[in-house]
Amino acid sequence: MATKQSSTPATTTPPQIVVVGCGFGGLAFARSFRGDAQITIVDKQNHHLFQPLLYQVAMAGLSAPEIAEPIRSIFRRRPNIATVMDTVESVDLAGKTVGLELGGTLRYDYLVLAVGGRTSYFGNDHWAEHAPGIKTLEDAMRVRRTVLTSFELAEAIDDPDERCKLTTIVVVGGGATGVELAGAMAELSRIVFKCDFRRIDPTEARVVLVDGGDRLLEAFPEKLSDSAKRQLEQLGVEVMLNTRVQDINGEGVTLNNGRHIATHNVLWGGGIQAPSLTRRLGVELGGGGRVVVGPDLSIPGHPEAFVIGDVADVTLPDGTKAPGLAPAAMQMGKRVAKTVSAEIRSGKTSPVRRPAFTYRDKGTMATIGRSHAIADIGPLHFGGPLAWLAWLAVHLLLLIGFRNKIVVLVQWFYSYVTFRRGARIIIGEAEHRDEVAEAIEEREEAAEGKAEQAGSSL
Repeated sequence: MATKQSSTPATTTPPQIVVVGCGFGGLAFARSFRGDAQITIVDKQNHHLFQPLLYQVAMAGLSAPEIAEPIRSIFRRRPNIATVMDTVESVDLAGKTVGLELGGTLRYDYLVLAVGGRTSYFGNDHWAEHAPGIKTLEDAMRVRRTVLTSFELAEAIDDPDERCKLTTIVVVGGGATGVELAGAMAELSRIVFKCDFRRIDPTEARVVLVDGGDRLLEAFPEKLSDSAKRQLEQLGVEVMLNTRVQDINGEGVTLNNGRHIATHNVLWGGGIQAPSLTRRLGVELGGGGRVVVGPDLSIPGHPEAFVIGDVADVTLPDGTKAPGLAPAAMQMGKRVAKTVSAEIRSGKTSPVRRPAFTYRDKGTMATIGRSHAIADIGPLHFGGPLAWLAWLAVHLLLLIGFRNKIVVLVQWFYSYVTFRRGARIIIGEAEHRDEVAEAIEEREEAAEGKAEQAGSSL
């Protein structure tokens, strides 16, 4: 009598998708993806950061948790999404694996590189020690600590030269970041600090914005660029156009016109470049180390590997390049999510016909200060309080997390009505504190030496 044998049904492993980076692009992909797949998000931070508001943290307008949300919290109801807090060391496009700094390896069927950009000093990386950029919460907290400590030191000392250096702030770069930093710094010194100090007058602080171009915010129409310049100057910012930086050190900034601005506070609002990871991929790179991708945002020859956001060099159907803006990164993430979802659902081993990525320009805005902003939305070009309200509404809508929206709205309303900022807490010691003490000691010794020489000559 034959024995009836039971068979176990075969199980199939769902496709594996690795997303490197949880900025605007990576987040948009993961939130938009709908399909039977396991997604692993790899990010060196445990949070998604709302970078457009980093300057508010740096200028003590907001605290760090108000513009960040833990990645695990965002996807707590998505069991198919796992998070790994690590740094990607290598990507093997042929073997379809990702190597991690802590030694692990992830296999993938689809890869989404959304690693974002890093600060570019245009070949002068040694300037970073004295002119921090603002790309992470650590950067913003460092800038806040440096600026707040500078005014505290200026209040504590009598040396007029050091006081001047401590209350002089130079912002390099006339793009959105530089303009926002300069405007916020002017408000901080002239309005917020006005009644806080007794021995110094913060309203006499000097805020200088330096840019090598002939106008600010070159991505905007010239009319709005001129408006931004006027609004900054109304806040008391010195705007220096057609002026390039030759050197930055502990003593200040040297400009190409031969001028030297003595300061302990240099803020870098210059350009961005792709991280070193892109140079290790072995693929064609464009300007700034960005990866040249096809119309569908995949790497040529590797249809399963996509690059989105700031590190993607993509030519749009109209022949222009996709801008390095948060809305563009979000649209790229959503487009790739639709592409990958469709291919997984189709069950085909080769890619289905993919539509080319098209960027829908919904407008660009930049804030300059309290009730000061500019907006370029289709045929509408306007500035002032109305643009500031539009900017406020858009940023609140894009913030992740209901709590964040409420907290930021309340904080902004409080600051607007009272001219006060509640995030002015200094944690840690600013790097230039010892420099100030040494400079004062050297001047005192020099003065004592001159006095002794004068006495001996008598």
